[in-house]
Amino acid sequence: MLLGSRSHTDQAVDLLAAVQASVEPAALIGCVAQGIVAGRHELENEPAVAVWLASGPPAETFHLDFVRTGSGALITGYRFDRTAHDLHLLLPDPYSFPSNLLIEHLNTDLPGTTVVGGVVSGGRRRGDTRLFRDRDVLTSGLVGVRLPGAHSVSVVSQGCRPIGEPYIVTGADGAVITELGGRPPLHRLREIVLGMAPDEQELVSRGLQIGIVVDEHLAVPGQGDFLIRGLLGADPTTGAIGIGEVVEVGATVQFQVRDAAAADKDLRLAVERAAAELPGPPVGGLLFTCNGRGRRMFGVTDHDASTIEDLLGGIPLAGFFAAGEIGPVAGHNALHGFTASMALFVD
Repeated sequence: MLLGSRSHTDQAVDLLAAVQASVEPAALIGCVAQGIVAGRHELENEPAVAVWLASGPPAETFHLDFVRTGSGALITGYRFDRTAHDLHLLLPDPYSFPSNLLIEHLNTDLPGTTVVGGVVSGGRRRGDTRLFRDRDVLTSGLVGVRLPGAHSVSVVSQGCRPIGEPYIVTGADGAVITELGGRPPLHRLREIVLGMAPDEQELVSRGLQIGIVVDEHLAVPGQGDFLIRGLLGADPTTGAIGIGEVVEVGATVQFQVRDAAAADKDLRLAVERAAAELPGPPVGGLLFTCNGRGRRMFGVTDHDASTIEDLLGGIPLAGFFAAGEIGPVAGHNALHGFTASMALFVD
């Protein structure tokens, strides 16, 4: 995987040619991004290049396009194998490719497919994006790679902690929740906030989230069991709230807050849990962390990368700051925000 900082946008062709000449990889994907992860360092808004190399079974790269037609739209360029449950890494351009539609399609029609990746953050406008696929530099669509036979675990840390109690959605209309446990959501939220300390109340005022339990069979949902979505609005008259996801009556949800301490704890828990699931010691990782994390969230550099390296013993790690992070929650592929998503590999 080849990753270059935004300062390399105009030299993307030369950068790719130099790497191809030096390494001659059998398969290559990558992009130009806002910031780069290299080992335990996060290089935010400064010149950087990272090249991450791995050996294994032949990998299959691909390029997808989103094409509008008279009757709707098509995603063209690659057909996912229904019989192969291999890991796919995805790097979509935010200006030309609707990642949410692809993920929705995979969840509905190919539920065994696992995807991890990040929405490319290097461009400021349509046409600025640079995607690498083998020997080509592209400015739109999505580049990806299928890794047949790769032994990996997906790590997703959404950086939130729950407040209050879980509630059953008893009233909903699309992405609007009208009732939680028979009462308006704002009434439930008010009860929670009144019971919180002043510093906790400040976290709620800075940005409240809601977590949707993905697996309804869980008796007590915990870390990694929620799909986190933002609250987009509220109706003070009815007490209804709008969230960034369609939710069904009968779903279980819980209000969440996000801060640096919660994000740090959640990342540590997610990495430790993933490491425990591996059949052997990890040999490498690819990290896609939100461009709203880093110094903006933690106030220091290198937080996510150095935390992962400390927990896993200094594995070869690379990645970039993304404009949206892709990774599974409880087996359900999703597009996230303010998240760290990682593919962790083992021999």
